[in-house]
Amino acid sequence: MQNLLINETSPYLLQHAHNPVEWYPWGEAALQKAKTEDKPILVSIGYSACHWCHVMERESFENEEIAAIMNKHLVCIKVDREERPDVDAIYMDALQAMGLRGGWPLNVFLMPDAKPFYGGTYFPPRNWANLVESISNAFKNDRQKLQKSAEGFTQNMLSKESDKYQMNIGEAGLQISEEDLNTIFNRLHKDFDFEKGGMNRSPKFPMPSIWKFLLRYYSISKDKRALEHLIHTLDRVALGGIYDTIGGGWTRYSTDEDWKVPHFEKMLYDNGQLTSLYAEAYALTRDDLYKEKVTETIVWLEKEMMSDEGGFYSALDADSEGEEGKFYVWSKQEIDEILGNEASEFCDVFDFSEEGNWEHRNNVVHLESRKFMKDGFPLTQEIKQKLFDYRSKRVRPGLDDKILCSWNGLMLKGLIDAYRYIGTQKFLDLALLNAHFLLEKMTIKVANEDGNESRGLWHNYKNGKANLVAYLEDYASVIDSYTALYQVTFDEKWLFEAEMLADYVMANFYDSEDEFFYFTDIQGEELIARKKEIFDNVIPASNSMMATNLYNLGTILGRNDFIEISNLMLAKMKTIMLTDPQWVTQWACLATQHTNPIAEIAIVGDNYLTIRTLMDKKYQPNKVFVGTNEASKLPLLQNRTTKKGETTIYVCFDKTCQLPTTDIEKALDLLKQ
Repeated sequence: MQNLLINETSPYLLQHAHNPVEWYPWGEAALQKAKTEDKPILVSIGYSACHWCHVMERESFENEEIAAIMNKHLVCIKVDREERPDVDAIYMDALQAMGLRGGWPLNVFLMPDAKPFYGGTYFPPRNWANLVESISNAFKNDRQKLQKSAEGFTQNMLSKESDKYQMNIGEAGLQISEEDLNTIFNRLHKDFDFEKGGMNRSPKFPMPSIWKFLLRYYSISKDKRALEHLIHTLDRVALGGIYDTIGGGWTRYSTDEDWKVPHFEKMLYDNGQLTSLYAEAYALTRDDLYKEKVTETIVWLEKEMMSDEGGFYSALDADSEGEEGKFYVWSKQEIDEILGNEASEFCDVFDFSEEGNWEHRNNVVHLESRKFMKDGFPLTQEIKQKLFDYRSKRVRPGLDDKILCSWNGLMLKGLIDAYRYIGTQKFLDLALLNAHFLLEKMTIKVANEDGNESRGLWHNYKNGKANLVAYLEDYASVIDSYTALYQVTFDEKWLFEAEMLADYVMANFYDSEDEFFYFTDIQGEELIARKKEIFDNVIPASNSMMATNLYNLGTILGRNDFIEISNLMLAKMKTIMLTDPQWVTQWACLATQHTNPIAEIAIVGDNYLTIRTLMDKKYQPNKVFVGTNEASKLPLLQNRTTKKGETTIYVCFDKTCQLPTTDIEKALDLLKQ
């Protein structure tokens, strides 16, 4: 038994290829079938590491009786949300407009014209079968009402974001004061979980842009409350069950408020961002715990998540052998057998017992804080290795081996930040391997009439093929990582690749009326709505990332057109930042770059790479680097020469330069101005 998903490459779609449901992939064939047969459409959206997606498949989509009901009444379309975030965003937005809570699996019912009228997430099998019957009856007997609802939800999606959220520029334009940053922080502060870390809600998701804002805010304000909450949160997320202490890497979120019991899937986007965050936190604190977690995570990524070509895979599943978390949890008996005389102290420290510290007599490795570790009992490498070797013999969770451009961009940035702040050469080697993969396998090179090339990107890659044009999130993360890669290597190739991609985004994504960027390429597939991603979540919004890119890239390249657009976007977000900052913290990070002028650091001479490393010893996030040991056409390097043959450092703020120096300490002092 197989359906049309058998021809797809997405692991998630292939998981459903042998369902008795007559699934179609998203595309013209399915949409035309709905019109021809005059049937409502089911769009069922999920991803390969989604636990409840698997549950609904087992209970309903593998059930032949339920499948027969679905096949009779619906045209059924399966979508991998990671391959088609554009489709997912439209129908998730519709679900929320219906007043329903979003999540995955996402099941939305559409009219034959693809306009949504009802939806939900997970449904138990009996409820699901009854719902499909009810949808069919309503479609036959009350169609006009359904069509009216569908038109209303679609119209809501078509309204411009700046109108919907009242994004207006005040009379003062873009002015970000330290008092504004205090307001943003104090509003966030109200929602902190001071006891357990993170935000005061459950389940708890890693929110890297919130924590990055605390880093940036503390660097300006020196408000100890920001630093204390940041360290408390990072400790809990590093020591809790959400981090895989035995194998390295972070899982997607904590199901409880204690960071104890994870939702066990490991997503590349989390690990890329958290690698960046912990590396940056290490630069500020010099805390070896953070360095250790970054290093362990990169070791895991190289070993388990990197393809031979240099691309990173998307995810590891939560389930193995049909059970959530089975690969990662422990019985006390196993620990006794593996560790022998060391087992008693291990179980005492980690609260392991016969009854289990989780469900079904299972134990999760986690600590509440550092104080729970007994003196003289670090989790030694020898103990970790014993547990790792034992665990490796278990049935492994499924691997989603598709390669996504956007998530690879986030991971590339993580590797670059790890190298930048920790200095391990291996991290840069992996970064360059991944960057060349993106350049060679996921970049569309188009010859222009003037004989030059322009750049575009692919969104996905698997088995040597890419077939989906990139979304804004792909460009945003790759531009960010290429810009960062230039600043640790000073290889101008990466800077000009970033510039070409930014020019492509300006030409194909920018809405000059709304003054934000669409999520989809103008040359991509036309859907019922063309959305913009404005608000930051677990992954920052592609618009806030692009605004940051344009500001930094514009500063390095002297592209005032980039800077002006970035400033305009940020100015429109200021009111929201000041009133409800929790979902705009990447925007708030950009705002911190405007409180004081950005430092433009030019390094000229043979030791330019070494000097860059020394300049990064002081945590100062609001700066950009350029460097060379030869002639360069970059504006910030024009007329810059060595002083008496020694490598020379030029520090400028807001187009005003300090005296050049060859003394690293003097250069660092200049950053304090």
